[in-house]
Amino acid sequence: QVQLVESGGGLVQAGGSLRLSCAASGRSSYVMGWFRQVQGQEREFVAIISQFGGSTRYADSVKGRFTISRDYAKNTVYLQMNSLKPEDTAVYYCAARNSPLLGSRVGEYDYWGQGTQVTVSS
Repeated sequence: QVQLVESGGGLVQAGGSLRLSCAASGRSSYVMGWFRQVQGQEREFVAIISQFGGSTRYADSVKGRFTISRDYAKNTVYLQMNSLKPEDTAVYYCAARNSPLLGSRVGEYDYWGQGTQVTVSS
């Protein structure tokens, strides 16, 4: 079993930055990532990273603004979010899967955190 705990969300003005953290306990997972969800909408892919951080993938909407990274020794994944926009407002979820494949679909992930709210004001 893997438990995921997110932190770092909050309220920020447009153009600002936030860094989310996701601490994983239990066995180490191959791929970890971030998804987000606006109330009433489907959860969507944001960014994912391979087990040792050598490969990453981003949603087009966040490319060039968000950076995902991973500290394997600490079993923690981060999401640095810069140049935030009001449309980035959502609950951000950390996810992990028991596979080395970089999948971007919600159903491919085995473990989920409780989510952390990010609100970007205009």
